[in-house]
Amino acid sequence: MTENYRDLVQSISGKLRQFAKEIPEIQQGFMQTAKATHTEGALSKKHKELMAMSIAIAARCQGCLGFHAQACVKLGVTRAEFMEMLQVAIYMGGGPSVMTGAEALIAFEEYGGEKAAE
Repeated sequence: MTENYRDLVQSISGKLRQFAKEIPEIQQGFMQTAKATHTEGALSKKHKELMAMSIAIAARCQGCLGFHAQACVKLGVTRAEFMEMLQVAIYMGGGPSVMTGAEALIAFEEYGGEKAAE
């Protein structure tokens, strides 16, 4: 587990900029897919982002946790919504997703997502 998702996202973002220079067709294609996916439609941007986070947890992708936690906070995902998404991710991903789900919550809170009442 990373100790700081902001640093991880910053580091990965630097490498993605290298991709844009060295393998531009692939990076442009991926970015077009991401842009098309995150438009409002039958599902809201928020719901799509929660789905992406759930998949990131089940796939155990730490970088994805950082990027999607940041997006969830920007889209106004509440702690209650995040916790319900965690239920689905754990259900679909089993025991390892419990651990990755905890990491996702760390990332969500690190980006300013609502923390549990003490």
